[in-house]
Amino acid sequence: MIIVPGRSNGAPTSQRGDTFTGTVWADPVVPASDDIVVNTVFFQPGARTFWHQHERGQLLHVLAGGGLICTAGEPPRRIRPGDVVWVPPGERHWHGASGETFLAHLAVSLGTTMWAGEVAQADYLRSPGD
Repeated sequence: MIIVPGRSNGAPTSQRGDTFTGTVWADPVVPASDDIVVNTVFFQPGARTFWHQHERGQLLHVLAGGGLICTAGEPPRRIRPGDVVWVPPGERHWHGASGETFLAHLAVSLGTTMWAGEVAQADYLRSPGD
């Protein structure tokens, strides 16, 4: 058993950029190991990931604020504090804050993340399918 106090060995919060739209910050929770990455991610209103998929899936736990998640070919869905989302291996998706509020979530990414293109503004603004 390993107990990591609060944050990963004092690792700094980092601003994300190349695969995100808007201002996004990530804070490592534990050191990356065994192809598992665990971060607390903070999205400012309107910020979001690019389209991507995970080799072995991704688990998201919404901590605060509110956001959207979208699987390719479907309308975005709202996510709220307390929600837990499992994204199966290979499922192309994006997630981020709604336009009205920030989003903070814990992201557990399994295996390699394959990044694709930016989410078009029209796709981001589609009415959520709740």
